[in-house]
Amino acid sequence: MHKLEFFFDCSSPWTFLAFESLQQMLTRHPDLEVQYRPFLVGGVFNTVNPSVYASRENPVIPKQRYGKKDLQDWADYVGIKIIPASDLSVFPVNSVKAMRGAFVAIEEECLVPYARRVFERYWSEGADISQEEELNGIIAHVGLDKFDFYDKINDQKYKDMLKDNTTEVIERGGFGTPTMFLDGTDMYFGNDRFQLIEAKLK
Repeated sequence: MHKLEFFFDCSSPWTFLAFESLQQMLTRHPDLEVQYRPFLVGGVFNTVNPSVYASRENPVIPKQRYGKKDLQDWADYVGIKIIPASDLSVFPVNSVKAMRGAFVAIEEECLVPYARRVFERYWSEGADISQEEELNGIIAHVGLDKFDFYDKINDQKYKDMLKDNTTEVIERGGFGTPTMFLDGTDMYFGNDRFQLIEAKLK
């Protein structure tokens, strides 16, 4: 039995691609144990990868242009819709509440539909997932109790869980989202690493 830890933040379109690619891979490897690990990628950037901010302030235009095409090519390949960040009303988005909520979804065993809906609302439909009215729709969509959800995400325990996962991924060598670990120590970064992971599983 292999285990894959999936460290993720829904504020990244590449993580949306990875999340859906993972679901597709699981149909081929149903025995793979997946542990979903929500974290805040902004905390990682602030600590070990500030070059992300520098590249946003001073983009290499040909690289930026190609990156936009590359993202759409991947979206077509995976079979999802992704709105370019430049066309969103809010980017980057504050995903703190949504990512704390992911722990609630894990507890209630609805992480996959919850995370998928968060990704869709932001990256496919352009909604501002930092707003409670948007979270309310996501909560209702997956059948979570609204009052329990907000009680928990405002509790220090859940704040610490998110902080601890962010610290952990940094300590284990991560520098962005998605970061994955196969069987504890074999690290992979990015949405395009599933062929390599599958090769290891075989």
